[in-house]
Amino acid sequence: MRESVSAVFVTKGKVFFIKRQNYLPVFPGYYATPGGKVDKNDSEAPLQNILWPRDVKPQILHALIREVAEELNFDLPQALEDGVVLAIDNIGVAITPEFNPYRFKNFYFKITLAAEINFNIDLNEAEFGEWNSPAGLHAKYQEGEMLAVPPAITILKTFAANPLHATPINMTLPYDPETEVPMIESIHGVRQFLPLSNTFPPANRTNSFIIGDGINSNSPKILIDPSPKDEIELAKFIKSVQKIGFDSIFLTHHHPDHYQFANTIAKKFKVGIELSADTLARIKNNSGENYFEGISLIIRKEGDIVTKSLGQDVRVYEVPGHDEGQLALAPANLNWFLVGDLIQTIGTVVIQAPEGDMKKYFETLKKVIKLQPKNIIPSHGIIVGGTHKLEETLKHRQMREDQIIDLLAKNQNLEEMLVSIYPDLAENLLPYARRTIEAHLKKLIEEKK
Repeated sequence: MRESVSAVFVTKGKVFFIKRQNYLPVFPGYYATPGGKVDKNDSEAPLQNILWPRDVKPQILHALIREVAEELNFDLPQALEDGVVLAIDNIGVAITPEFNPYRFKNFYFKITLAAEINFNIDLNEAEFGEWNSPAGLHAKYQEGEMLAVPPAITILKTFAANPLHATPINMTLPYDPETEVPMIESIHGVRQFLPLSNTFPPANRTNSFIIGDGINSNSPKILIDPSPKDEIELAKFIKSVQKIGFDSIFLTHHHPDHYQFANTIAKKFKVGIELSADTLARIKNNSGENYFEGISLIIRKEGDIVTKSLGQDVRVYEVPGHDEGQLALAPANLNWFLVGDLIQTIGTVVIQAPEGDMKKYFETLKKVIKLQPKNIIPSHGIIVGGTHKLEETLKHRQMREDQIIDLLAKNQNLEEMLVSIYPDLAENLLPYARRTIEAHLKKLIEEKK
């Protein structure tokens, strides 16, 4: 686990936050305080100014100095000497939970300034920065306009209640791993549960969500893709989701890691299940005609409105490619787009027959990119800002297609292509790679290429 630092600049009731660029590999599009990883070359020499926290090892503080200089072009030691910095307080450590692929032990430092500074921001790292009141930024989060990790939200809540707070803040995710599954709400109104599931490695969890304002019959709370891996995880999952409650279950598509125990949960809570006609047929074919016995079903299609989130109608989008019957959800303002397995931020999406279609996958990626939603919510991994991940996925698939066209010109057959394209792939993954090549070839035949 890497160590990292964050600088929480405050002055006169305001706090400074940046919005990270959407193309960054770690927490893209997130609102955050400036900072970054501790480098092995960061000095371990003691710092002399009396305002430096004495309970933190010098290497961490030198990393703070370096990161602030790199991201904001701000000389922290000189600012201390000049009296621009009034105090530096260690306000806590946040350790990224194990379910996140990007794990850090992050040290937060409250840096109190005599006045606001117009920082010279590194635009390679941040789209913009802003001074705002903690209450103002927290209001932006509550309106669904901010994507942020739980510690950042906790800091805003703490400073909104007391701008002078300068002692360590408890940033531990509030759940009992022995009896519950983790839940985070990086976008307000989208409660993300992370049960262990029987999914495709390297992922080991499938995101499940509860959306919906729950105010009246037009805004029911909807539980999306409940799929704990076994009875033990099911008990943890039920304990977690029943704290919020839900009125219906929505399935994005028919793969087992998206509906395992969905019928059990529906019967226990006496709710119906919403899904596409294709998903219904495939689940019945795979799990038996009686899988949905005693459960009311609603067939969903493009354009259906299923609930309201923060007052916005949430609509259904058909997104075939990975799976013929896959459905996505998004509010009318496109503040987020829940894409299922259209992309992943852990691992790779497999496109294979009979349910997968590479031509439709290309078309679906282009469809969602054209809509330009503010944030993308995948079924595996973290939420990401913007459509950069979709665009990079489309570029990668196009690169693979061009590679296959080149190999066809060299008269390579399928097995020869497999070796050329995936020379070092683990043997257990070769069948999936072979089916992906087959899906590309089918697309090329359909397009007469």
